[in-house]
Amino acid sequence: MIRSAKYSIGQVVKHRVYPFRGVIFDVDPVFDNTEEWYEAIPEDIRPKKNQPFYHLFAENDETEYVAYVSEQNLLEDSTGVPLRHPEIDEVFTIGEDGEYRARESYQH
Repeated sequence: MIRSAKYSIGQVVKHRVYPFRGVIFDVDPVFDNTEEWYEAIPEDIRPKKNQPFYHLFAENDETEYVAYVSEQNLLEDSTGVPLRHPEIDEVFTIGEDGEYRARESYQH
């Protein structure tokens, strides 16, 4: 059974375990990455594949990167702190309310 995604494109989230946060720019209804990537996750925290996985413009205190994270490992980030990831401006506009909105030209 495929369930609908809890989070949406443009939503700011944080990782449940690791100290990073980011904005969602794409969603896969189920795991859609390589088996090597999946096997590299420590077994005790390896998520199930039959859940939504999210592509994030992510950042931590040191760097910015793209992350691929299971729904079970995400929490809503309600800090309101702006993200600094350099690719955000290519995909999103930021409203006066601080919300990230996908540009009309963005095809995910």
